[in-house]
This record gives sequence, structure tokens and C-alpha cells, in this order.
Amino acid sequence: MNALIEKIIDGLKLDRSEWKLVKFGDVAIQQKDSVDRENSELTRYVKGEHMYSEDLHLREWGELADEYLGPAFIRKFEEDDILYGSRRTYLRKVVIAPFDGITSNTTFVIKANEKKIDKRLLPFVMMSEGFAQHSIRNSKGSVNPYVNWKDLSGYEFLLPPKDQQAQLAKLFWSVDNVLQKNINAFRKAIITKQVCFDSGVASSSGKEYVLSKILMPKKSKSLAPHSRSKYIGLEHIESGSFSCTEYGESKDALAQCNLVDSGDLCYSKLRPYLDKAFIADFDAVSTTELLVYGTTLASKKYILYHLHSKPFINFVTGQGFGTKMPRVSHKIIGEYVVKVLDDEKSLLDEMTEYENIEKAFSEKIKSTKILITSLINQVF
Repeated sequence: MNALIEKIIDGLKLDRSEWKLVKFGDVAIQQKDSVDRENSELTRYVKGEHMYSEDLHLREWGELADEYLGPAFIRKFEEDDILYGSRRTYLRKVVIAPFDGITSNTTFVIKANEKKIDKRLLPFVMMSEGFAQHSIRNSKGSVNPYVNWKDLSGYEFLLPPKDQQAQLAKLFWSVDNVLQKNINAFRKAIITKQVCFDSGVASSSGKEYVLSKILMPKKSKSLAPHSRSKYIGLEHIESGSFSCTEYGESKDALAQCNLVDSGDLCYSKLRPYLDKAFIADFDAVSTTELLVYGTTLASKKYILYHLHSKPFINFVTGQGFGTKMPRVSHKIIGEYVVKVLDDEKSLLDEMTEYENIEKAFSEKIKSTKILITSLINQVF
């Protein structure tokens, strides 16, 4: 990977002698336009939880008509603006708005100063390790740390001339395009796999049980400072995925966490329509929004397929409570009925080919993310 990165960088023939030291505040402009929601034609809003760590693409949002929002949601953003999560900046939430909308005043709305920087390049500056570490170091508060714009705008970095900026932007976005294609293929593979599983269950013999007879809750907790180094938050879990490869550092988690052992079945009880469930591949601590399970009567893998099924997602979404942040409980999940097969192994063996295809795309996604992150940090 390092050799490939060096080859790409060498191919650009970048002449850094003409690069100039600039401050972030010189190339980025904070937008503070506010919105009267009662008299606005805007219909969509973005919260911090809609933004994924180290993902420039906004994949979730809310509809204003569907939810009451507090008084903090007054900040207007426009299509192509950059949204930056100013709280818990170690989560590295930087997204490009695909539409006009509203966000809270704790999310910075940013436009590029196009006289000085190519607007296509600015998001990648904000994805750099240097920018992230500056933001983390200058954050204030312990429980929910935040960074001020004044401190963020003081970040200094070397900026190339406009022609080289365009060259770099083209490179970064071409790699990102490859990444998005792999993500789309990965999601299609997940859907195909689930359809085949559902069909196999329907045609197999077995006996029905409610999940409360199968799921065995694990309730071990961890207090800070945590002995396990890895932390799993909901932002690390890919919707529809059977595994979780991303994680944060537990030193940043100051609240009580769940203990997750490798092989545990984990399910996100928050916003169940997001379809976040997986079997852990490593020991970690996690947000308490995850329910952690062992199983009886059926394997964890077999039950995980059911947790990802459309009927289950529709069931828990319909039973969820709370309007701002709907969630479900173990009791609600336990009422769902699944068919425990007489021979689940045969069906799971049939699923191996689909799982291998999904795994191949997952590896491509991981390697492409490493590539683009390395390229950014080589340049900035």
C-alpha cells in the first residue's frame, strides 16, 4: 500500500516550493444564516447522528414534518456546503450537503473561500489527520467536548497553488468514486443474501419460537477508564452489515459502557429502522445503546439473519417508542417470532457463497478507505 501511495504521489509531480502556509479561517467561511422554521420552505434537517465518521457523503436525514426539533435547529445550509460536527470532534464528522436544509447551531456550516481554495479540495483538508488533531486538542469540556470556530479557524497547513489544487481534488474524488461504487456493490450483495436466506427459511421445516426464548442478554458493564482499548459506537456500525470492522478508542468514552466479547451478538436498540446488528469480531466496550446477546435453540448467526430481515425491521420499527430518538427494548424484540429450523446448518452453508462475495467487497472498501486516508495525509 505504501509503495502504491508513493507511486501515485510521485506521478503527480507536486512542486511544494510554491505552497503557502495558510490558516483554515482564510480558506473556509462559517455560515450563520438562521431560519424561521415556521415560515420556511425547507423540509429536511440534519442531526449529528445522521453524519457518519470519516464519510463525506450524507446518507441519512430527517423530515421536518415528522419530528419536533428544539430551538437549536435554526442553522440554514445549502447544497454543497460542508457540515462539520463541532462536538466530540474525535468522531471526525465532515459531510457535504446534497440539498438545502436545516441543522443545529452546534454543527458548523462552511463554504470554501473560492478565491483561495478549490471548493472540491476543502473537504479533504478537513479529513486530514492534522486538522482532526488540531480540532481535538482545542476542544473544551470533558463529557461532551466541543471546539469553537475561532480555535478551529487558527489551524495552519500548506496550501498548493490553484492548478495543483485542481489536480489533487481530481485525484481524491476519483478514489472516492471507487469507494462509493464498492459501497453500493456491498449493499446490493447484502440485499441479495438476505432475500435468499428468507426464501430458504420459508421452504424449510422447523418450529416457531418468540425471540425471548432464544436471546440470552449479557449485562456486563465497564466503567471508565476502560481496560479494553476498542470502543464500538453506533457510528462504527454499517447498516445491514453482519460484522463491525470500525471502532474508536475507549479512552474517549467517559461514560459507562457495555462489555462486548468476540462472538457476541449485538443489536442497536436506537432508531431500529437503521438495521444495525452484527456479531463481534473482537473484544471491546460499546455504547449502552447496543444490546448484547448469547443465544440458545439457534445459532447467533442464524438469528442475526432474522434481525436483518425486512419483517423484523418493520416489526420493531412499528413497536418503537419515543419520537425524537425512537428505540426498542429487549421486551419488544423478544415478542418477535422466528422459525427455528430442524437443520439450520444446511441453509447457513448455502449462504457461504453470498457471504464470501460480501466479504470481498468489504475488504475492497476497507483498503480503499486506507488508500484515500493515506493520500490525504501524504499531501496535507
